[in-house]
Amino acid sequence: MIQDLTVSSFLEKLSSKSPTPGGGGAAGLGGSVGTALGKMVINLTLGKKRYADVEEEMQSILTKLSHLEKEFLRLADEDAAVFAPLAEAYKLPSGTEEEKRNREKILEGHLLAASLVPIEVMERSLEALDYMEILAEKGSRMAISDVGVGVQFIRASLLGAKMNVFINTKTMLQREKARELNAMAETMAENGIRRADAIYTQVEAALKTE
Repeated sequence: MIQDLTVSSFLEKLSSKSPTPGGGGAAGLGGSVGTALGKMVINLTLGKKRYADVEEEMQSILTKLSHLEKEFLRLADEDAAVFAPLAEAYKLPSGTEEEKRNREKILEGHLLAASLVPIEVMERSLEALDYMEILAEKGSRMAISDVGVGVQFIRASLLGAKMNVFINTKTMLQREKARELNAMAETMAENGIRRADAIYTQVEAALKTE
């Protein structure tokens, strides 16, 4: 499991010829890093008199970000789990018409599964941005730069997951389903980019204020 690896061992595996972890695992890990930064901002906010009025809200967001952090790691591992049988399916024989039909049927199921995991990563990324937006406004001013960094990791997770949707739907035979998934990914990406960039701009403006 990715969460059991050291940073150096994860990077070693990521850079190798091994099919997993790949972009999907990196996208999931990026989301977990972004949410962890959000949690750090909250922990630097809690207990401070200046932020006493948002203490309860911060505690609630901390719980939600902790859940999302674990979800991103779970999805990073899930991405590897669904890719492994897909990679094996590509090796199936297709010399005869029967073999070809069998291979296509098996591939189709695995391609759909491999598309749904990054869709979920995108959904979790949008959730995480909800909380980062609040932290940009109400979190400790001493750690506001970390909100900006966290947002960029979550943004990368969102767009990385979008690429993994597209690479799998590209070869699906059920083109209507492929278009449906692509449209979902496009909508979420557009929404997420707009929101992430707005939060980042807000953070940057705050940092530049004399």
